Amino acid sequence: MKPFAYVAAGSLAEAVDAHGGRPGSRYLGGGTNLVDLMKLGVERPDTLVDLTRLPLDAIEETADGGLRVGSGVRNSDFAAHPLVAARYPVVSQALLAGASGQLRNAATTGGNLLQRTRCSYFQDISKPCNKREPGSGCGARDGVHRDHAVLGHSAHCIATQPSDLAVALAAVDAQIELRGPQGLRTVPATTFHRLPGDSPEQDTVVVPGDIVTAVLLPPGPAGLPSRYRKVRDRASYSFALASVAAVLDLDAGRVRHVAVCFGGLAHRPWRATITEERLRGAVPTQEAVRQAVEAELLQAQPLRDNGYKVGLAKNLACDVLDTLVRSASA
Repeated sequence: MKPFAYVAAGSLAEAVDAHGGRPGSRYLGGGTNLVDLMKLGVERPDTLVDLTRLPLDAIEETADGGLRVGSGVRNSDFAAHPLVAARYPVVSQALLAGASGQLRNAATTGGNLLQRTRCSYFQDISKPCNKREPGSGCGARDGVHRDHAVLGHSAHCIATQPSDLAVALAAVDAQIELRGPQGLRTVPATTFHRLPGDSPEQDTVVVPGDIVTAVLLPPGPAGLPSRYRKVRDRASYSFALASVAAVLDLDAGRVRHVAVCFGGLAHRPWRATITEERLRGAVPTQEAVRQAVEAELLQAQPLRDNGYKVGLAKNLACDVLDTLVRSASA
């Protein structure tokens, strides 16, 4: 076992200082992903900075009518909060679709967003993986990649981002609040995670020493019809082969606002901007929805064994949007 130092931070400033932006430092929340990776030898930190004693576990209304969700809020509490369930059902549904009840009771909001890919080549230190060891190659590209990306991947990485919550947050235009060596800043949920490009080891825009302190849910989509659906190999405790988060608002039968985001297809939640542009202002007939979704998925570049994801995602998105059209028209 590799020894490591443990620091129970009493304040944000103390946590940032203890981390120091050093490559071997890691923040610890629920530990549901980090500790597993330490057991596998993927993560080998020399310092763990425990954030669980910090006051980051509150859900509060903001002055503009949105919600501020602390990064230490457990996934179960986030999903069950009355204001979240009532105003942002897509977020609550996404949280409840993730993991088991036991894991949701332990996992934190910040940790959920920062969880690493579940690619078997990343998790196996005997296999090549550019995300784990830059320059070693991508074993999945010519290996087993049925679960891997069809959108936005690169020659260096075809992994997918596993967070259900991240997909819903991108659909509601949430902001991620960060505090670190650069001070306090916010980042749109749509750009918080990165596409792999030439640097697949960089999952997010987080810089060393940054702490995710909160998720900010804006007032705009609050109360609008929204839905999250996920397709997986088994009905529970499984990561998405494809998922869709969508928000829809109609005015006199035409689309006033629409947001669609895919999960399980890319290195980050994939906001379907082409679909949204085609539907905005249109009458959302089943044919119009189908054409709009197909236009988005024309960008897909499936590999040898994962082309089924394109059709799966199309059917899933069409069904979710059709359901929301009926709900918004009722």
